[in-house]
Amino acid sequence: MRYPSPLVPGVLRRRYQRFLADVELPGGEVVVAHVPNSGSMAGCSSPGSLCWLSRATGAHRRLAWTLEQVIEGGVPVGVNTARANGLALEALREGVLTLPGLESPWTAQREVRTAGRSRLDLRLEDWRGPYWVEVKNVTWVERGVALFPDARTTRGARHLEELVQLARGGQRAALVYVVQRGDATAVAAAARVDPAYAAALDLAAAAGVAVVAVEIAVTAEALTPTRPLPVRVEPSR
Repeated sequence: MRYPSPLVPGVLRRRYQRFLADVELPGGEVVVAHVPNSGSMAGCSSPGSLCWLSRATGAHRRLAWTLEQVIEGGVPVGVNTARANGLALEALREGVLTLPGLESPWTAQREVRTAGRSRLDLRLEDWRGPYWVEVKNVTWVERGVALFPDARTTRGARHLEELVQLARGGQRAALVYVVQRGDATAVAAAARVDPAYAAALDLAAAAGVAVVAVEIAVTAEALTPTRPLPVRVEPSR
């Protein structure tokens, strides 16, 4: 996934109100940028960090700038969660990531409601029927392990419950973690941040929900799926 236009470097001065950040541009001007990330951005939002911005081209945008990446400890981290679905699809189409039981050829739809009226990120379909997929963007790494979530997420737990209901009803379902940084060797639930989510993940795995992850190489020019990562789950039966 190449950025449609060159990113602009900056220095992150502060993040506030979740979706806003003050960023200093190379000439010294401080601009307000949209932060497309609802999490805490633990480990990738320190004031003074180098960062990369994209500039909006549509007239409907209230803010001209979007925070795309933050460089923490020399590691570029993709913080734009809106890019995760596209990256998951790219990884699947390129064969970097596979889902158990998904056969080629297959088609994909985004943001589709289930029979339970929940909206999931992707609905893939092959000759066997639908394959429901929820995608989560991961930006936090500690001691080589990518952790999700970085803040409590009742919405994330609800998505897992919906995937469980689909799996128990005989449909295929999966959770894909998109790790937008290159320094992780595995993915796990952040149980100390959200124990309810961690328990829901274990139950989902036990119910037959596929849980997979993909690493993304992050550069100023592009975001590129590179390899699958193991996900640590402890299914309770």
